[in-house]
Amino acid sequence: MPLDPELEKRIRRLAVENSIAHGGAPRPGPIVARLLATDPSLRSRADEVRAGAEAVVAAVSSLGPEALARELAALGGPEPERSREKASEGGEFPDLPGAVPGKVVLRMAPFPSGVLHVGHARMLYVHQHYRERYAARLLLVFDDTVGSEEKRVETEFFDMILEDCRLAGVVPDEVVYKSDRIPRFYPWAERIVRHGSAYVCRCSAELLRSNRAHGVACPERGQTPDEANAEWKRMLDGAYGPGEAVLRLKTDMQDPDPAFRDRVLCRISDLDHPRVGHRYRVWPMLEFSWAVDDVELGMTHVLRGKDLVIEDRMQRYIWDLLGISGPPFVHWGILRVREAKVSKSKSYREVKSGLYDGWADPRTWSLRSLDRRGISMDALRAFTLSFGMSLSDIEVPAETLYAENRKRIDATTPRRAFVPDPVRVEVEGYPVELASVELPNHPDRPELGRRRVAAGPVFYLPYRDVASRPGAEVRLKDLINVRLPDPVPPAAEGLRARFTSRENQRLPRLQWVGAADAVPVDVLDVEGNHSTGLAEAAVAASTPREIYQFERVGFVRVDDGVPVGARPVRVVYGHP
Repeated sequence: MPLDPELEKRIRRLAVENSIAHGGAPRPGPIVARLLATDPSLRSRADEVRAGAEAVVAAVSSLGPEALARELAALGGPEPERSREKASEGGEFPDLPGAVPGKVVLRMAPFPSGVLHVGHARMLYVHQHYRERYAARLLLVFDDTVGSEEKRVETEFFDMILEDCRLAGVVPDEVVYKSDRIPRFYPWAERIVRHGSAYVCRCSAELLRSNRAHGVACPERGQTPDEANAEWKRMLDGAYGPGEAVLRLKTDMQDPDPAFRDRVLCRISDLDHPRVGHRYRVWPMLEFSWAVDDVELGMTHVLRGKDLVIEDRMQRYIWDLLGISGPPFVHWGILRVREAKVSKSKSYREVKSGLYDGWADPRTWSLRSLDRRGISMDALRAFTLSFGMSLSDIEVPAETLYAENRKRIDATTPRRAFVPDPVRVEVEGYPVELASVELPNHPDRPELGRRRVAAGPVFYLPYRDVASRPGAEVRLKDLINVRLPDPVPPAAEGLRARFTSRENQRLPRLQWVGAADAVPVDVLDVEGNHSTGLAEAAVAASTPREIYQFERVGFVRVDDGVPVGARPVRVVYGHP
C-alpha cells in the first residue's frame, strides 16, 4: 500500500536530514523511531512506515552533498521539533460496569510454569491501570492446579513471578494459591451433582471425542443425582485412578461449539504437586475453579483476554445453574510483538538444558530479559497501554516498543565509540598534537559533559566499512579526514591510510577507537549470539547495568555481575 503524500514527504525530509548529518549514510531506524515517537497513530502501521523509510533512504543515499542541500531546502528545511506525545493510558479504556471507587476487586492469574514475559504485559498493566483508576484491590492468584506432564507447576516460579510483578511495578495486595483451596471446590461440585447437572464419566478418551463430535451423549449421562453423587464420592475416596473417571458437567450435546459439550469439572491426578504433594487426587479444572473463586474471593470484575471466552461461558453456566450472580467479564484482544517468538515450554526446555543463559536470556522475551537489555518497564507499560482495550488482535514490530524506550533514555544516555569487526589502521602524516582528544558524552546534551579518549596515529576501524570504500576519502567521526588504501588488503595484514585534512567535510563517517586504549567487548544480541569488538577505554570503567549508546550500533546495557575493569566487558544489546 503506498504511503499518503504527506507522510512520504515527512519521511523524505527526515531521510535527507539524516543523510546530511551522517555524511551520506542515512539509516531508516532513527527515522522510523522519530515518526512513531511523535505520532502514536502510526504505531499500528509500523511495518508500512519502515518499508517506506527504507525505500526513501535507498533513494536519498545516492545523492551528493549539494543535491542533499537543495533537496532539504525544497522540502522547507529541517523538520521543526515536534513534541513527543505521551502514550495515552486512556486511549480506549472504558469504565468498568457498575464499578465503585474503593470497592473494586481484581485478580491476575498466572500459571506457575515459567516467568512472566512480554505477552503478560497486558495482564499486568491493564490491571494496574484499573487498579489506579478505581483505588482497587488487586490479588495475584496462582492458578496452580496440578497441571499435566507437559505443563507442570514448578516451585521456583512462585517466587520468580512475584519478583517479575515487583520488577514491573505491579505489586499485588494479596497472594492466593489455588492449591491451598482444593477442599473448597468439592462442596460446589456436590451441589452441581445433586442439582442433577453433573455425572461421573468413565468413557475412554477415544469414545468421548467421537461422542462429542457427533453430539452423542455418554451412556453414563443418565445417572440420577444419587447415583452421580455416589460415584463422585468414589472418586474422592480413591476408587478410580488417573484417566479412569472424570466429573462432567451436563451441557447441551447439540451446542454449536463441540468443545462446550459436557465439559470436565474435576479430574484425577497422582502427579506430585510442589506445594501440597499427593494430598489431593481430585483436582478442579481451571474454569470450574474460577467459577468458585471469583465468587468466594469477592471479585467485582474479571479482566482477561478474549481467547478465554469459553471460560466465561463455563463460569456463567455454573452460576446460572446455582442461582449465583457472578462478576462481569471485560476482555482485551491479543497483543503480539512480531519478533518475540514466545513459548513458555520451549523457554523452559532451553533454560533447563543450559542452551539459554537463564530466564534473562534475550530469546525468552521475559520481563527480566527486557530489563537486562535496558528496556524500562515504564516504556513497556506505555507501549502496552497505548493500544487500550481493543478487542482486535494486534501484531506490531518490536520497533514500536523500542521507540517508547528510546524516548526515555536517548537524552540521558552517554555515547561511546565501539568498533565491530575491527581492523588495525595506521594513519600516515597524522597530527602529533591529536594523540588524545576531548569528545562530548552526548551530541545534544552539553550538561552530560565530555571525556578524553586516546586517538591516533593508530586506530581500529570497522573492516567492512573500510573494505567497501577502497581509495575513498572518509572522515573519522569528529576527528580528521583520511584517504583509505586501494586495494584494501585482508584485515589480518593491518592497513595504512593517509591523513588529508581536519576540515569537517561532507564525507562518509567511520567509527573509530584509538588503538592505545581499546578494550575488548563481548556483545550478546537479541538472538542469543555473541560477537566481539573494541570500545574506548571509558567502557572498561562501567558499572553493571549502566546503559550506553554505542555510536552507529545501538543502545546496550553492561551485563549484571561484570566486575569493573573486567576483560572483555560484557554488554547486552537493547535496540537501535
